[in-house]
This record gives sequence, C-alpha cells and structure tokens, in this order.
Amino acid sequence: MKKSSVLGGLAGAVALTVIHETAKKMDPKAPRMDLLGMNALSKIIRGSGHTPPPYGRLYLYTMLGDIASNALYYSLAGMGNKKSILEKGAALGIAAGLGAIFLPKPLHLNESYSNRTPKTQVMTVAYYLIGSLVAAALMKQLKKK
Repeated sequence: MKKSSVLGGLAGAVALTVIHETAKKMDPKAPRMDLLGMNALSKIIRGSGHTPPPYGRLYLYTMLGDIASNALYYSLAGMGNKKSILEKGAALGIAAGLGAIFLPKPLHLNESYSNRTPKTQVMTVAYYLIGSLVAAALMKQLKKK
C-alpha cells in the first residue's frame, strides 16, 4: 500500500474521530460511535470467554481500534485509478455511514447509538463522508507531489 494512501486514510480516520468526540459533547442527538464500538468490543471479548477491561481501558482500546480500522478502510480510496480518488472516497464514506446505521441491529448491538433519530442517522453518514473526503483529498494532494 502506498504511503499517500496510508497517510490519507489516517488523516481521515483522525478527522472522523475528532468530529465524533466533539459532536457528542455539543449535541445529545449526535451519534455515539464510541459507545457502539465499546459495545462491539465487549461482546467480542465476552465471546472469547474473557471479561472486558474497565471503562477507561475499554474506551482507549475502542478508540485505537476505530482509528486503525477506519484508516485502513479509508486508504482503499487510494487504490487503483488516481483520477477517481475523491469519488471512491465519497463512496467509501457513504457506505461506512450507512453500515453504521444498518449493521448494529443484525449484529445484535445497540442500534440507538447511530440510529436514534433521523438527525442522528444523517449525522452518522455525514461524519463518515467528511472523514472519507479528508482522506481522499490528502491522498490526491500527496499523489501530485
């Protein structure tokens, strides 16, 4: 994987996390992807026969996992034709946002964290889209150099 894709993916993932963490402090209807991630990680840990760590460590592990997985996911926009990086980034962001809305229920996770109200749903998709566009824009700039 190219350095520009990795750096762009990481920038998009950090931007997404900053948006989520800031919005949750300002708006009670904001998506709570931190709680959804903690819910999922706790379920995985329990499924392996272990006890999840205390809240602070669980939160830290969730944030690190979110940033790493979103960085890898967003870096996919840099694969293939470099002329369509922004389009691929936008498609990846919309797909991630829709996945965050529609996947919790079939995965038996608390869907209210991303799906509580129509406003929460729109914010969820918008945040993932913004993160993906940050990633794609940086990739595009780095590939020019």
